[in-house]
Amino acid sequence: MYIITLNDLQKAIENRLDINTEEAKRYANIVMDLFGFHDRIIDNMLEQKDRQLFYMLEEQGILNTEREEITIYNGRRWRIHYWSIEKTNILKYSNNARWMKDRDENEDTLDYDNIYSYLPKNMWAARKTS
Repeated sequence: MYIITLNDLQKAIENRLDINTEEAKRYANIVMDLFGFHDRIIDNMLEQKDRQLFYMLEEQGILNTEREEITIYNGRRWRIHYWSIEKTNILKYSNNARWMKDRDENEDTLDYDNIYSYLPKNMWAARKTS
């Protein structure tokens, strides 16, 4: 799992929207301020101008929308809209050398017939019952 930095996001926005560095940095700051340390946020917290930016970034593959429906106590259905950050795309669009190197190394050495051998031993203990 990769951590997206402000610089990664700024470069991805700059490359995808073909805008200048200052404007891309301003957009990246807005997105990072809203997401904080989370990968997903609820749509209700956005103002209209922020939502417009998010829709623009969704078109470029930097953000994604999700919807969840729940039943509330009186039986009505309630829809909750979320925004999620597309880490893999951001790293790819920012031309992040670290991601490209890791991806290429993993694709070359990964044995898909024996994929479970790549999981750590303690992963299996997570499902273990006493």
